[in-house]
Order: sequence, then C-alpha cells, then structure tokens
Amino acid sequence: MADSRAFVNRPETFRFRSRPTALRPLVFMDRPSNRHYMITNEQREKLRGWFAGRLPDDLFEELTEITVDREEITVIGRIPAPRLAADAPATEREAALESRVQEFRERTREDRMAVAREAEHRFGRKVSWGVECGGRRTLFTHVAAPVMTRLRQPERQVLDTLIAGGVARSRSDALAWCVRLVQRHTDDWLAELRESLEHVQRVRAQGPDSEPDPAPPADDEQ
Repeated sequence: MADSRAFVNRPETFRFRSRPTALRPLVFMDRPSNRHYMITNEQREKLRGWFAGRLPDDLFEELTEITVDREEITVIGRIPAPRLAADAPATEREAALESRVQEFRERTREDRMAVAREAEHRFGRKVSWGVECGGRRTLFTHVAAPVMTRLRQPERQVLDTLIAGGVARSRSDALAWCVRLVQRHTDDWLAELRESLEHVQRVRAQGPDSEPDPAPPADDEQ
C-alpha cells in the first residue's frame, strides 16, 4: 500500500506532510481542552437534522427535543394521547397515559433500536428515548454516568458548562461548586455562559490558526 505521506526535499530540510483526516462528527479529542466540553449550536442543528431525516415518519407526531452531552443523546417526541371522555376521572386518565406510553415503547422498540445503533456508530454516544403524551413527559431507560455520583443528563450539562467556562477544573470540582453556589440560580447564568462560550468559539474559528498551512512551493525543475 502506498504511503500517504508526501516527502518534501529542501536544502538542509526534510519533513513529512500528511494528508488531512476528516474528523468524526461530535467526537471529542483524546485529551480535550475546556472548549471541547461544549456542544455548539451548529452541532446540535446537524444532530437534530440527522434524526429528523432518519426517524420513521410515523414514529412521532412531532420531534420535540434532542439534547446531547459527552455520553448521551436523548430523543423526545410527542405521541397521540388516548381518547377519553371529558369528565374522565384523574385515575382513569393516568392509567390511560401509562398504557399508551407502554404500548408505544413496545411497538416501536425494533425501529428505535435500529436508529440508535446507527446514531451510536456515527456520533459515538448512547441514544436514549422519551415521549410526551397528554402533557406528561416520560423517559425510557437512559444513561446514568458515574461522576462521583450518578447524574442524569441535565445535571451533567451543568458541570460541563462550568468546566468549559473555566469555573472548575473537573466534574468533581464543578459538582462541589454547584452545591455551594448555584443551586437556585443555574438557568439564567448558565444560558448566558453558554452564549459567551459559543461566541468565543466563533471568534477562535475565524483566527489565523484555523487556516490550513499553505503547501510548500514545488522545487524548480533542473
């Protein structure tokens, strides 16, 4: 097999120039810096677009939400609520919603597993599912990543945002910081921090380091 590296000959200079390798979508580097904890809006849009195109048309009434962090992609869609009498008691309504969600889960299992396998191979993350039915949200089995304790996806996103913003050095530091200071004030402050980080990423992408190195000029023919 031919070597993919081009040997460049210069007086007193020898170097290899490697062909660029396409990056796998949404896969972080082996030794990530703080900015790799964040998922950009562009990545979220591509992810949502992939699922919107890949999901069977009759799976959901509407694809309502897709969230992603380093370990997990959570896909939530709306399904039809059961038809009940307007004066149906609360216990009957609750039982009907539970049975409708369970029926959907069993009936669509194979289709969802096929989509999940493709997504896990493509994006390097586990796929979890949930539904909204009759105004109630139900999550199926999903990832609980060990970070000192088992945290669901919304809590892990809080920790990763604090690390990306330089507030904490690790998830354990971020968890301790959250307990002390941000229990009641995370939503607005973290949303502002995410917007600031995305702005920093856009500015960094426009910098000179983002441009590929120009190819060296060819040697003069003798």
